Amino acid sequence: MTEDIDTAVTAVNQTLIEVGIAVGAGLLVWVAATFLIRQVVRRVRSGPQFAEHRLFRWAAPALRALDSERRAQRAETIGSLLHSTVVLVVVTIVAIYVLKALGVDIAPILTSVGILGVAIGFGAQQLIRDFLAGIFITMEDQYGIGDEIITSEVIGTVESVGLRITRVRGEDGTVWYLRNGEILRVGNRSQGTYVPADNGRPEPVEDGTDEHAGDGQRAGE
Repeated sequence: MTEDIDTAVTAVNQTLIEVGIAVGAGLLVWVAATFLIRQVVRRVRSGPQFAEHRLFRWAAPALRALDSERRAQRAETIGSLLHSTVVLVVVTIVAIYVLKALGVDIAPILTSVGILGVAIGFGAQQLIRDFLAGIFITMEDQYGIGDEIITSEVIGTVESVGLRITRVRGEDGTVWYLRNGEILRVGNRSQGTYVPADNGRPEPVEDGTDEHAGDGQRAGE
């Protein structure tokens, strides 16, 4: 009887140790990843100095000529995305190890999760498309807050850029909410050398009188 109790206690202690190791390792990875993400976000906020580092020269075109507000927005978006990804990965791995330590057969669980993931993927294709488009819009600096853009739906000024929705205030004051995955073509008037169509030329004569014809008549007189 005593041997059975000792065996049970030993098994419980071993299980608790394995669970503790898994949770502790997960916490350490999360803390380290969070620290690195904060360092990256801080460096992105600092602007060109970040791009001058030899390890991050690939990011120089995207960081060049960005003002502080725009850099801050991109830094927060990238940081939030990286943090969410790290949390999801760490929690998933720790949960698998904890269940394994508790003696739970995780094979059926993984199969069910895989099937559920496929079903959710089919049902949320548009949502995933919006998020992916928002990520690339942010990373490629296609447009940012304060830019005047042209889409197939609206011409206006960007007020907010999220991973799923871009908010634009139209020329008539209407606020438009555009799903990033549905913005197929966009023109940015704030980038490049956009010039208004009139180019400062005088307006045409409203009464329809041909100015050159009038000059001809005066010359004939």
